[in-house]
Amino acid sequence: MKLIREKIVTIFLEKGDMQSSDIHAELTKIYEPVSIVTVKRHLSEMVSEGILILAGSGRSTSYKISSKGRLFADVDVKKYCFIDPDNRKGLKAYNFNLLSAMPVEIFTDQEQQILDNATDVYLKRTKDLPLTIQKKELERLVIELSWKSSKIEGNTYTLLDTEKLILENKEAPGHSKKEAQMILNHKDAFNYIHENAQSFQNLTRKNLEELHVILVKGLSVGLGLRQKQVGITGSIYTPLDNVHQITEAVEALSVAVHKMPNAYSKALVALIGISYIQPFEDGNKRTSRLMANAILLSHSLAPLSYRSVNEDDYREAILVFYELNSLVAMKKIFVEQYTFAAQNYAVK
Repeated sequence: MKLIREKIVTIFLEKGDMQSSDIHAELTKIYEPVSIVTVKRHLSEMVSEGILILAGSGRSTSYKISSKGRLFADVDVKKYCFIDPDNRKGLKAYNFNLLSAMPVEIFTDQEQQILDNATDVYLKRTKDLPLTIQKKELERLVIELSWKSSKIEGNTYTLLDTEKLILENKEAPGHSKKEAQMILNHKDAFNYIHENAQSFQNLTRKNLEELHVILVKGLSVGLGLRQKQVGITGSIYTPLDNVHQITEAVEALSVAVHKMPNAYSKALVALIGISYIQPFEDGNKRTSRLMANAILLSHSLAPLSYRSVNEDDYREAILVFYELNSLVAMKKIFVEQYTFAAQNYAVK
């Protein structure tokens, strides 16, 4: 049953609105023979669960995938991203229903248990740490986070180069000043959220803009919510271009984060939401990663370094969220990186 439903979701992502007879025909092409009665039963159940939306009546009845259905669509990320952008069937514009449709239960019971178990490990590891070790652990996390977050953005500093820059203020030869500045900005941003953790219990426009200012210092990036259109390389998705709509989207994100029942969910929604809205001229994904950490720290949880994440996997997970609104790939990365952080860092 699960496989049939996954196939149905895939068809809707590729084809858009369809009638039950069309779904039946498509399923017959890609799956073992299934009766129209069975297809209609699945469609009815998926409407009841909010995965699909029903339109019309009688012979004109059609179905389309809902925002909730998109969020939990288990997409083959590699396969989708391999398709040339101009041939992709994803969404090209901002989905105004997405953030308001975000359910509070975004992690499965199994994922929630993994996160809670990781936190138990983290709390035991960080209990009664001497100040000297706390300082060393903080340094290590800042170095690895600054390196990897910058690398995701195309920065070519190595981990050793980053360590020298942060600890000795020595810039690596053959690299631009902007690369060094990006890394130092990460250090300053993390120190800021570490020292002001209680200001980040939830995402607000104020703390979002404060964090962005630190991350783009000296990089010739305009401050405040952007006034102009931005494009995303390699994606058919075009973010909002109206500052009033961007303002409303940030407010909607703040509401979505606030309603989440725990810090894991708050951090993940902030991570993907900021990237999706692209509220600033530049530095959006950097800001999203630091905001996620700020929320985790404010709730005494392990901050993420992203050290063990593959940059391509991360970019592809974000791209699938942009174009299909599927949260599944980024959720997997979040759970993996939180588990890694809980086992490898001890930052209080």
